[in-house]
Amino acid sequence: MKIAFHGAARTVTGSKHLVTLKNGKKILLDCGMFQGMGKETIHLNNDLGFDAALVDVMVLSHAHIDHSGLIPKLVKEGFRGKIYCTPATKDLTAVLLEDSAGIQENDIRYINKKRAAEGQPYVQPLYTTDDAKKATGHLYAVDYNEWNTIIEGVELMFTDAGHIIGSTCVHLKITENGKTEQLTFSGDIGRYRDIILKSPQEFSQADYIIMESTYGNSLHEMQFTTPTHLLEWIERTCIEKKGKLIIPAFSVGRTQEILFSLNQLDLERRLPQVDYFLDSPLSIEATDIIKSYPEYFNKSIQKILQQDDDPFKFPGLKYIKSVDQSKMLNFRNEPCVIISASGMAEAGRVKHHISNNVENSRNAILMTGYCEPNSLGARLQSGAKEVGIFGVAHEVNAEIGSIRSMSAHGDYEDMSQWLACQDPRQVKRLFLVHGEYDVQKDFKSRLVKKGFLDVEIPELHYETGLS
Repeated sequence: MKIAFHGAARTVTGSKHLVTLKNGKKILLDCGMFQGMGKETIHLNNDLGFDAALVDVMVLSHAHIDHSGLIPKLVKEGFRGKIYCTPATKDLTAVLLEDSAGIQENDIRYINKKRAAEGQPYVQPLYTTDDAKKATGHLYAVDYNEWNTIIEGVELMFTDAGHIIGSTCVHLKITENGKTEQLTFSGDIGRYRDIILKSPQEFSQADYIIMESTYGNSLHEMQFTTPTHLLEWIERTCIEKKGKLIIPAFSVGRTQEILFSLNQLDLERRLPQVDYFLDSPLSIEATDIIKSYPEYFNKSIQKILQQDDDPFKFPGLKYIKSVDQSKMLNFRNEPCVIISASGMAEAGRVKHHISNNVENSRNAILMTGYCEPNSLGARLQSGAKEVGIFGVAHEVNAEIGSIRSMSAHGDYEDMSQWLACQDPRQVKRLFLVHGEYDVQKDFKSRLVKKGFLDVEIPELHYETGLS
């Protein structure tokens, strides 16, 4: 068999890894969208790197857009097979893809209005809402820890990755010419001792491993500090400076962790009495889906659910659904906390909130996760004195901060623990994906010291034979 890396190769987003068997059958692992790559983003997302019509089956590790976001394009270009995922991933992906399509349609209307005024031809979105709805019909749910034959000679099993609700590590048993080998794809590896989710599971010995490496040279802050850090930012921004605290947060995973932490502060009677707004219809819908899968929560949350039937809601939390309600937040002078998507501040309502609040020194913008280097979130974190938003230059006077403890990605200790169930001498090749190149080189050095003999960092569209 062969494998080709058509995304998340020496970069974090755009997950797409294509396995081609000796009989010509093709299995696609993820079909994610590139995000936060500056001017390159459009070009990268327009070219899958392979013929979609020739792919026989797809396996989706989890719902995040950088892993699922080009599925409608895949179907639009001729894919006709099943897309295997967990039940929670199926539900979340359906709403995330429709939201992604809606954002594109809105952006294209704005772009085409400008192009028409300049006499330029119209451009089209990657896909429409109708394309997204059609694509979700290909999603096929299977449970964790069960082997399923997906095509002749290939069995699939999911284990819990602990990253977001429904996230998986993908294991393929591939039989060719009477010989069976296991290929494991990590998806995104979550945190051990996560405050909401179960820890990543152990898995059987693999011959080949494709592994994410987002935080391959970093250690996160201790997780128990998350509510305390949030409290410090709320008190400094909203109580002392009477300003607004803007928190960009991914709709799935990060938003729920923030809400859970705020709920914990409220239960402990430490939460300041200001208004809290969740300004993201997608986040609201995703939270409802996540609450419908309590069996995926860890034991600590299971105990909390016995006394608190909704650990993601607290007095003072207001849901903002309409665009007009969202716009009205810009006219508020009272202190408040606004939680809104997206996490990299590259799209969605939070970009408007930053545009309207970044120049006021009373305000603060608190990043809560990984940002691609070219994204608005990363530029703010890097200390930029001025940022362009919607074509307008803004002075950065608001305080900019981040909470590293909230990352849903494991750090290098978490990733090393995930690999601890493997005998390095039996892993023939290990491929590092989903990471910045310098970070991957550091993590490769760690893995070599642990006894993994063949560790590779593939470039975009690199293809290699495995056996």
